[in-house]
Amino acid sequence: MKIYLILLFGIIISCSPTKETQQSYELVWNDEFDQTVPELDASKWFRETVAPNNGSWYNDELQHYTDRLDNAYVTEGTLKIKAKKEAYTHSGTTQAYTSARLNSKFSFTYGKVVVKAKLPRAQGTWPAIWTLGSNLETVGWPACGELDIMEQLFEDFEMVQCAIHTPASYGSDTVVKQVDVSDVTTNFHEYGMEWTPEKIDFTVDNQVYFTYAPEVKTLENWPFDNDQYILLNIAMGGNLGGTVAPDFTEDIMEVDYVRVYQK
Repeated sequence: MKIYLILLFGIIISCSPTKETQQSYELVWNDEFDQTVPELDASKWFRETVAPNNGSWYNDELQHYTDRLDNAYVTEGTLKIKAKKEAYTHSGTTQAYTSARLNSKFSFTYGKVVVKAKLPRAQGTWPAIWTLGSNLETVGWPACGELDIMEQLFEDFEMVQCAIHTPASYGSDTVVKQVDVSDVTTNFHEYGMEWTPEKIDFTVDNQVYFTYAPEVKTLENWPFDNDQYILLNIAMGGNLGGTVAPDFTEDIMEVDYVRVYQK
């Protein structure tokens, strides 16, 4: 297992667990998942199912994403994203697991994102809360920029991490920071990001544990002056999810709310 923490020249790092994000925002978009039907609000979410990598997903992942209620549904005030063991064929490729990948139809530049979630525990699950540049289709990745607000991987169920993917830092050189949170699979926590023209703060329960702030911003290290959209998903296995437990049947990431604030 390799964990990369690359501190690029000119990037200011903050690891203080006591610094709090200032509250001076207005709510501009949200989903509280409080509807009485299991279907997601189609005006807010798009279910991405078409695998972009020759019928598969990246990182040697082992799932197909579907648009079925089996894999993403709302009950009792929370969203459930469910990864399941089942052979499923899509785009001519069969995978051993299914899951869901939800993209917000809302895009934004700068603001504060908070997502309250409880994470799966099963070995081999790789849940994530993240954003991608809305210009992905025109400029490609990593030029569009990717901000991983929360991902849990490496079969470590007592930590989460954030990551920043740019043309200057991706793949094995990705800027990442991990933080220990011992009960992420048994309790809800609020995972957040505050994004301004100057910096990006990453938080757990409103406590900043990492700040990304290149002193000299270029398209190579700061493709973050354009719209981004939110993604929620569980991947299975692959390069970062780890080995899936032989007795795995299913597991869930439960999301209480997704909120975006802007000044």
